[in-house]
Amino acid sequence: MASIVGSASRVVDTPSFHIDELVGNVSTRTDAVSLALVVAKAGTSEPWLTLGYDEWISVTKGSMVVTEAGKPPLAVGAGQTCHIPCGTRFQPTFPADTEYIPVCVPAFRPDRCEREDTTEEGEGIADNLARLHAAEQPREREAPPEKLYHMCPRADWDAAAKSGGAYWPRTFEADQLTHATGVPARLLSTANHYYKASAGDWICVAFGRAALRERGIFVRDEHATPVGGTATDPGMKDWVCPHVIGGIPVEVVTEISEMRRGEGGEFLSIEKPVPV
Repeated sequence: MASIVGSASRVVDTPSFHIDELVGNVSTRTDAVSLALVVAKAGTSEPWLTLGYDEWISVTKGSMVVTEAGKPPLAVGAGQTCHIPCGTRFQPTFPADTEYIPVCVPAFRPDRCEREDTTEEGEGIADNLARLHAAEQPREREAPPEKLYHMCPRADWDAAAKSGGAYWPRTFEADQLTHATGVPARLLSTANHYYKASAGDWICVAFGRAALRERGIFVRDEHATPVGGTATDPGMKDWVCPHVIGGIPVEVVTEISEMRRGEGGEFLSIEKPVPV
């Protein structure tokens, strides 16, 4: 039966950029998908963003440029739609007055989108989004994520895969757990906090909670904890992280993604996953 479930909500409102959410956690208390109308003036840019959801952007007027580190800029003109995969780090800019429709699956939430704000205006937008989402109507507690992610040095994973046994992180003895996340957008900020000084190539592996359970390995969902001797970043204190009480059997991993790094060791992006 058809019904009215909400109304448009202005969630971002600055002189050069505004967003009216039509479907989502603020306007309709919907977490599965969000839909919005966005208007940006020429010369506007958003900060670098890392997504914890898939986003489709349909430009209806003007144009936008999607920039990813180390890749050619992607120009999206009026009438075109682009797809930004979950886990992508990018920056959108608007060379002309632009209007576009973003669709996010699952819905946009501040904890699913890492913003790298460098201006007071950007920080104000982030604070307001957090306030609006904190004021949501109570909804049922979300089920713990089934699909989990862990980052590790490529050499360590290759050694485990060759043995055919299980991968154990170097910090397991100190931490008594394997750190993981159900929100891949958090991996880059985590990597740059804990592992920027590390050498070599890193990868992200994906695996299922149920597959671990079948092998007698328990996953405990709790707040972020230190990794080895490195304290938790204060910005992560409210994260709920799946902690694997054991190693990761090689056979449970379903996807592997390369993690791109810059010359200074910083982690820049997570590449498209490759099925195992």
